[in-house]
Amino acid sequence: IWEGEPGDQQIITYQDLARRVQQFSNGLLKLGYKTGDRAIIYMPMIPELPIAMLACARLGIAHSVVFGGFSAEALKTRIQDLEATLVVTADGGWRRGKIVPLKKAVDEALEECPGVKHSVVYRRTNNDITMAEGRDVDWADAIANVSESCPAVELDSEHPLYVLYTSGTTGKPKGAELSHSNLLLNCAVVVPKLIPLDRDDVALATLPLFHSFGQTCIQNAMISLGATFTLLPRFTPEAALEIIQRDRVTLFAGVPTMYFAILNHEGADAYDLSSIDWCMCGGAPMPVEVMKAFEAKYGVTILEGYGLSETSPVASFNVLDRPRKPGSIGYPAWGVEMCIMNEKDEPLPDDEVGEICIRGHNVMKGYWQRPEATAETMRQGWFHSGDVGMRDADGSYFIVDRKKDMIIRGGFNVYPREVEEVLYAHTAIVEAAVIGVPHESHGEEVKAVVALAKGASVTVEEIIAYSKENLAAYKYPRIVELVDELPKGPTGKILKRALKE
Repeated sequence: IWEGEPGDQQIITYQDLARRVQQFSNGLLKLGYKTGDRAIIYMPMIPELPIAMLACARLGIAHSVVFGGFSAEALKTRIQDLEATLVVTADGGWRRGKIVPLKKAVDEALEECPGVKHSVVYRRTNNDITMAEGRDVDWADAIANVSESCPAVELDSEHPLYVLYTSGTTGKPKGAELSHSNLLLNCAVVVPKLIPLDRDDVALATLPLFHSFGQTCIQNAMISLGATFTLLPRFTPEAALEIIQRDRVTLFAGVPTMYFAILNHEGADAYDLSSIDWCMCGGAPMPVEVMKAFEAKYGVTILEGYGLSETSPVASFNVLDRPRKPGSIGYPAWGVEMCIMNEKDEPLPDDEVGEICIRGHNVMKGYWQRPEATAETMRQGWFHSGDVGMRDADGSYFIVDRKKDMIIRGGFNVYPREVEEVLYAHTAIVEAAVIGVPHESHGEEVKAVVALAKGASVTVEEIIAYSKENLAAYKYPRIVELVDELPKGPTGKILKRALKE
């Protein structure tokens, strides 16, 4: 089920999906594309997006989905890095009632991408666009007079399927090269082992499909089961609540900001969420207070997990048959090993803080054409995540923080997540992010940026005093900034880099 904007809807059966995927596959073959080619997909969240992805997978065309909100410059960088010869796009997309001119951004990007042979353009908004002769092909023309049957190409399990570019928070984005095996095992084996889903389940797919969480844990997992999912292009708590009630959604998966958006939505009590059996959370650490409040209000259990672009994404998850601990990211997924290592790449005992390292079927082949970056991250057969964590005696893992986010104040390590958990426990605070800012004598000072609940009234001084009561002297924020809302990326993650800038 696809919920479009402004008010479009399509109900697509699996028979129709198979027909449209094979038809577009033949359209690509007609244009001369084959196994081993590479493509960039730059589209809004419309049915043609998963159709294009599945067609590329069917033909053995490695591809990368680029968020439709990215600039022409960001698009160009990824086309060039992947050395793509195909771009699949749309004339535009709808966002809050306005047209986003995607084709215009593609035209600008392709001025410096001579290797692209074709740009296939789906007519979504019917805005005026320029079609370059010999290069640009209308989607309707691409699939005209082609068969609706196209056998899948036989491929080695390690054949590259998807290149997922990291967010670039630590510099130029790197492409994590994921194989057919990586993604197949993650969606068809790992996810069903975490939650007992079947073809009668209904999921809400509001996480963007360029993101591994939305692509693997919702779209691909539900397709592998033959189950139903509703595509919601842009998350708002009201739209999500309406669909959960209307479609009797049984699985809701989201990042933490989505949970507290629903939790704090004024009209939430008017909706029936009793159909929800399972909730999954990932993408960023879930504040314990938000989890407790959501579970108490809706009578559901949120299973928090952990993963990265480089791990397809699931690495660990809380599961139903083992103890679930607040703040824990759970246990290694089926077929996955995890450990905590020190800076010398030596395993640490339980309850010691170090870097989370992962190995198993889920780990990427490497960073696309980045052998040095791959060697730096993949050491002694382990993928080094860059996340600081610990394991307890029961084998449950906990995220302490990102190594790069750690604040060093006067020689003491301050992990922002610990401070954020204290802030989220304050009844007046709905969003919080803690960062380090330069300080003349301490090196760094702890700063908190917080958004207050609607109608709440609390001063900066009161927040500092509250933090001082609940944290060690070197940990509590001396600087607090009040904002209406924290900046977020397309996946709903809070953008700490924007706060630092």
